[in-house]
Amino acid sequence: MIDAHHHLWDLSAVHYPWLAAKGATRFFGDPTPIQRNYLLSEFRKDAAPHGISGSVHIQVGAQDALAEATWVQGVSDAAADWPMAQVVFCDLTAPDLARQLDQFQALSTVRGVRQIVGRAPGEDARTGTNALLDDPAFLAGLREVGARGLSFDLQLIPELMEKTAQVLAKAEETPVALCHAGSPHDRSPDGLRSWSGQLRALADLPQVVCKLSGLGMFQHNWREADFRPIIETCLDQFGASRCMFGSNFPVDSLYSDYSTLFAAHRNLVPEPDRGDVFGATVQRFYQL
Repeated sequence: MIDAHHHLWDLSAVHYPWLAAKGATRFFGDPTPIQRNYLLSEFRKDAAPHGISGSVHIQVGAQDALAEATWVQGVSDAAADWPMAQVVFCDLTAPDLARQLDQFQALSTVRGVRQIVGRAPGEDARTGTNALLDDPAFLAGLREVGARGLSFDLQLIPELMEKTAQVLAKAEETPVALCHAGSPHDRSPDGLRSWSGQLRALADLPQVVCKLSGLGMFQHNWREADFRPIIETCLDQFGASRCMFGSNFPVDSLYSDYSTLFAAHRNLVPEPDRGDVFGATVQRFYQL
């Protein structure tokens, strides 16, 4: 079984501005408890007791993306018994995109790129990341990523799904992993219905798979039943062969321990679908 979405950090090796900021509450909550090293050894202690035996590391806002990727490569090289792929940050609109991708692809663990399109409505209004969707260079970058055999990790909010689907349809050779089930931030019945309707635009694109991850970020005091409509909708729209489990640790450790999180997902995924969701889908997608 493979965890398809987690982070690691050594604060003495790589600088993460958002993580170093004190007293800054984010859309996912107060990061104070995770403003410390979170290394592979601790992640393995969290995940391995549940049968997890490999993982996918996702970039997490380092000041220097190549430094982060190089550090992750070193972590992987030092743990031959733990298969690990990584998704790096790269600005797909950068004039020197090809040079940057060449550097990343020199690292054997690199499988894909993430550039966040949307985090949460309030933060997006300040950062302007949604503007990527209107930039022709972003579409060109998506196509370049796919042409190189890399994938794209897509993080966004439901309000952007239909517009994003129109962009992705023009880069049909680029495999896309939808992070956090598309971040359904409004958990009211109306909010979930709206998310489900907009999710269909992405589910209809065959190159898109869906991560069942980060579901606690917008509902901190969650109970297992709160995840049911999200997981059931994703399985219905994408099918188990296009869904994968990700812990989003240590961010989601702000709301629960790994055991509780894993058990909730396992209980809500029907037994016939577990082989795909907890292993086969991520192995195929990230070539692990």
